[in-house]
Amino acid sequence: MADVKPTTSQNPMMYMLLFLFLIMIVMPYVGPILGAAFGYILAPMIGFNAKYPVLTIALAGAFVVALSSLFNNLFTDWRAMGRAQEISKAFNKELTQARKENDTRKIKKLMKMQPEILQMSTQSSFGTMKAMIPLIILIFPIFIWLRVFLSGSPYLFFTVPWANRVALYDRTVMQNWLLLYFVFSTVFGQVFRQAFKAIALSDWWQNIKANRKSVS
Repeated sequence: MADVKPTTSQNPMMYMLLFLFLIMIVMPYVGPILGAAFGYILAPMIGFNAKYPVLTIALAGAFVVALSSLFNNLFTDWRAMGRAQEISKAFNKELTQARKENDTRKIKKLMKMQPEILQMSTQSSFGTMKAMIPLIILIFPIFIWLRVFLSGSPYLFFTVPWANRVALYDRTVMQNWLLLYFVFSTVFGQVFRQAFKAIALSDWWQNIKANRKSVS
């Protein structure tokens, strides 16, 4: 029976990876169409008639990070993940200690428990994998729209403390508009992730989840 458990837990993960792979294949063809459709929503909201491209980049980054954080928290059980990490950490510590002491009996016992530990870790991280599906479907077209939208902007330069004229499409490590996007995404990402995680771990949210489970 111990050999069956890992297989049943890995099948959903395998299907999820296959589905993500198929999405990645299809998205380059479907993405531009979705990007154009998203433009009808995003351009009036954060386009500003292409007059403020840096602000558009910042808001697009914030929007994408907010979506990412939202989906991660909807699909991820942070408490279960934390428990799984603590148990896995304790298990590895015990296994390392047993190997140092050459305690073959304890090693054998722990190795029998290993499939269950792996199964628990896989199940706790499965929510993160599920969150990637809507993220890819939504974020990739937004990114395509942003690139196309900026290419049509007449304002292709911005200022920074060390330079008065920096072109959006000049390249340093990468194109400057993309670098700006990643900088804004990183900053907003820390804020949104911690905020959503705090909400997800709060008793208020846990009570809502418990009530929904009891109703269903």
